[in-house]
Amino acid sequence: MFKANSAVLVVIDVQGKLASLMFERERTVKNIQGMIQIAQILDIPILWTEQVPEKIGSTSEEITAYLHYLKPISKNTFSCCGEEKFMRVLEKLKRKQVIIAGIEAHVCVYQTVADLLERKYAVEVVADAVSSRTEANRSFGLERMKQLGAGLTCTEMIACELLEKAEGVKF
Repeated sequence: MFKANSAVLVVIDVQGKLASLMFERERTVKNIQGMIQIAQILDIPILWTEQVPEKIGSTSEEITAYLHYLKPISKNTFSCCGEEKFMRVLEKLKRKQVIIAGIEAHVCVYQTVADLLERKYAVEVVADAVSSRTEANRSFGLERMKQLGAGLTCTEMIACELLEKAEGVKF
């Protein structure tokens, strides 16, 4: 089980025109927004990345509206783990449970998950908060991540897991 005091949320590359082309775009964006809000309520750190923003564009305003106090980590590697700054910030947090949301499931999300698992992080992929341009690519990405040992979850499931109980001001 993931715990709020051991977890970090990573929001991967929800940028530019690419973000507007995602399979089930509205649902994906809504659930990424929900994951960001859950992380904020439960004091879970958030890391946010952008893949070569000078070429692909900035993060969608629908997402940045929820991340106003944070700065993105720019990268040119598909895996977030290939970016030295990302790894430095992640390691400094000393949290070994990583919750993943973002795009594209079969490229940057998949490669990040593979690298995190190799580095012995526990990884939960929020399946309804990740996507690709096609349903097939999304499905292939999710299947490969599951084969590698990542957990698959959904927004409501991980929210309740992190909350632990249906009481208190955070519920």
